[in-house]
Amino acid sequence: MNNRFLRGLVALMIGMSMIHFGDRLLGVRMELFSGLSTFSFAWILDVFFVPFLVGYTVSWIYGLGGKWLCYFPPIIVRCLSYAEIYYVSGTPQGSNLNPIGWWCLYVVLAVESAAIGGVVGEVMKKSVYGRTRAGGKQQAVAARES
Repeated sequence: MNNRFLRGLVALMIGMSMIHFGDRLLGVRMELFSGLSTFSFAWILDVFFVPFLVGYTVSWIYGLGGKWLCYFPPIIVRCLSYAEIYYVSGTPQGSNLNPIGWWCLYVVLAVESAAIGGVVGEVMKKSVYGRTRAGGKQQAVAARES
């Protein structure tokens, strides 16, 4: 098996488990609406901070190109969680399943947060952003000395 493929698979699995367990630890079900009490500090952490950490972690594990791979864990986990509530467990008393339009907005927020984390993770791993010329830092140091 290709080493890069294996790193990508491991990064995806770790990212998905981080989101799943982040949901469980915070006690948030993003797919459910139960009035204004839905939008708590834990919900904000679950929508913005947990996906940011996931994006950072996925990008750090995968390396170059991790900023593209980090989009998938939030999408996969959120889709599976919505389907689990819709088809298997049902909605608890006092809550409603979010309409698909609102739920998609929340998913987009989580994915964008993961994307920001992915860019930060890739920059931190590479120490620069973008491509460098052949010779890279040595060439820049030699130019300054002349």
